[in-house]
Amino acid sequence: MENASKALLMAGGVLIGIMILSLAVYLIMNFGSASAEAHRINEQNQLNEFNVQFTAYEGRNDVTIHDIVTVANLARSNNDKYGFTAADRNIDGNYYIEVNATGMVAGSKNNLESFSSDQLEELITEDLNSLVIYEDEDGSDKPGLKTYTCTVTINPTTQRVSAVNFKNNN
Repeated sequence: MENASKALLMAGGVLIGIMILSLAVYLIMNFGSASAEAHRINEQNQLNEFNVQFTAYEGRNDVTIHDIVTVANLARSNNDKYGFTAADRNIDGNYYIEVNATGMVAGSKNNLESFSSDQLEELITEDLNSLVIYEDEDGSDKPGLKTYTCTVTINPTTQRVSAVNFKNNN
C-alpha cells in the first residue's frame, strides 16, 4: 500500500508539473502575440505620422507656392534619407516621393523634389510676381497668391505616399 501511495503522489506531482509548464507556454505565447500586435500598431502609427505630412494638403484648394515648396523639401529629405534619385521613382515598392505642379507661372513642373533650393526660390519669386485678385468676404478686391489643389497618391505596396500633385485653381 505504501508504494501505491508514493506512486499516486509522484503521478500527482507530474500532473501539476505538466499543468505549470502548459500555463507557462500559454502565457509566453499570449504575451508574444500581444507584443507582435503592439509592434504592428506602432509601425502603423509611424506610417500614418509620415503620410500625414503630405496628406494634410490633400483635397485643399488653398495651397500656396510656399506649401508646395515645403512638400518638395519634405520629399527631397525622404528621398535623400533612402538614397533615391529621380531614376528610382518608377520602381515599385520603394519609398521615393515625387512632387509635381501644373499650371504654375513658369509652366508645369515635374519632380520638384529634385529641384535645388535656388530653383525652388525662383518658383516662389515667379509666383509672388503674378499675384491674382480675389474678392474678399466683404466684397472688396484684394491681391493674393495663386492657389493650388493637392492630390496624393499612396503606393499600394508600401502604403506610403509616392506622389503629390498640385494643380493651379486660377
